[in-house]
Amino acid sequence: MARHVLSLLVEDKPGLLTRVAGLFARRGFNIQSLAVGVTEVAGLSRITIVVDVEGLPLEQVTKQLNKLINVIKIVELDPAASVQREHILVKVRADNSTRSNVLEVVGLFRASVVDYAPDAIVAEITGDHGKVEAFLRALEPFGIKEQAQSGLLAIGRGGKSITERVLRG
Repeated sequence: MARHVLSLLVEDKPGLLTRVAGLFARRGFNIQSLAVGVTEVAGLSRITIVVDVEGLPLEQVTKQLNKLINVIKIVELDPAASVQREHILVKVRADNSTRSNVLEVVGLFRASVVDYAPDAIVAEITGDHGKVEAFLRALEPFGIKEQAQSGLLAIGRGGKSITERVLRG
């Protein structure tokens, strides 16, 4: 299986996300990551989807996505030609004997402490997949109590914009 990151520019309409996800589900593909948000253009949203598939089936899904009336543009983002980041909140056990070690790991990874309790610390980190995974592995010995992770966010490098291309025609 090959990992693919798709960036979809879509009209911000109710039910579109369900239809997009449904196309992947009908093909038997599991979406690994999904992030949706507004763009710099009013009325348009960006959907970032990460999926593991082989080339041909992905092409079939892409063609079907293009047929959806509210899908304006689909771009597959090459990791070398895009900026890709994940965001995670992680609650870690941190009592008096381990707190300084947990804080050392948080500092080493340039993460931030966003909540502090007598028995736990909540830290947040933003980075590529490798950095986030390494951070979690470093915290595992202390005991991860809970974590919440965003979908991957990705945008192409350079001056070109997916919305510029659409708005110019």
